[in-house]
Amino acid sequence: MATEAEVNPKAYPLADATLSKTILDLVQQASNYKQLRKGANEATKTLNRGISEFIVMAADAEPLEIILHLPLLCEDKNVPYVFVRSKQALGRACGVSRPVIATSVTIKEGSQLKPQIQSTQMAIERLLV
Repeated sequence: MATEAEVNPKAYPLADATLSKTILDLVQQASNYKQLRKGANEATKTLNRGISEFIVMAADAEPLEIILHLPLLCEDKNVPYVFVRSKQALGRACGVSRPVIATSVTIKEGSQLKPQIQSTQMAIERLLV
């Protein structure tokens, strides 16, 4: 686990341990409900198409700049975004055996995850204040 000092300061806002767990659990559920896009390129596509609920990025992407276009795009499109510490953990939550540096939880009509998604969006937005 990276210590506070090791996390790149550009990875803002960074979720704390409890919020990270909530986010990763939701990412895992979204993956089961096919409401998940994995990878920086696919996350970018969901933002451009306006089908993203929120974006989760890994603070330990190397170099971090490969995903730093996403926060700018998120702000343009008013989509909440958050960093979690570990790309390994994010990959596991996505249900893949590889590290994942960015994912997008996508919008789906009549989704059963809507309440969890909304509460997570609010928690992420509180970090940005």
